[in-house]
Amino acid sequence: MEKIIVGSEEWCLLPDIGIPAVKARVDSGAKTSALHAFNIRAFSREGVRWVSFDVHPLQKNRAVVRQCEAPIFDRRAVKSSTGTIERRYVIKVPLTLGEHTWETEITLTNRDSMGYRMLLGREAMAHRVLVDPAVKMNLGRLSKARLAALYGIGSADVRPE
Repeated sequence: MEKIIVGSEEWCLLPDIGIPAVKARVDSGAKTSALHAFNIRAFSREGVRWVSFDVHPLQKNRAVVRQCEAPIFDRRAVKSSTGTIERRYVIKVPLTLGEHTWETEITLTNRDSMGYRMLLGREAMAHRVLVDPAVKMNLGRLSKARLAALYGIGSADVRPE
């Protein structure tokens, strides 16, 4: 299998949870991927544990909110970049990066204080991806107009990425 070459940041798609695009920081130093989520609530649906959560998928934009739900895959203790250990819900959903899609585990955490709404960790990239830290958006950029169309908002509401 030929590996995908990505830059230090890339657009990721999480269509199964209603997120048509989210800019991710590619971080081979992070074990797991993380998605910015808030209002995180676990619930049961037909005997299966699910989690509902809200996402601000666009950087520097709190007006756009996506309400998401997914089955809970796991709950783990994760050490953050600041050294704090946090118990996080883990979901397993298809991730699209460029022209490639595969299932990956993503932890849910509030990343309001972080620059990126998603962190793409090494477990999600293993055996599939090579990182070229000298470039950004190696798989392509999304214009303000395209982001606005994906989220059903005016392009004036999309902040510079």
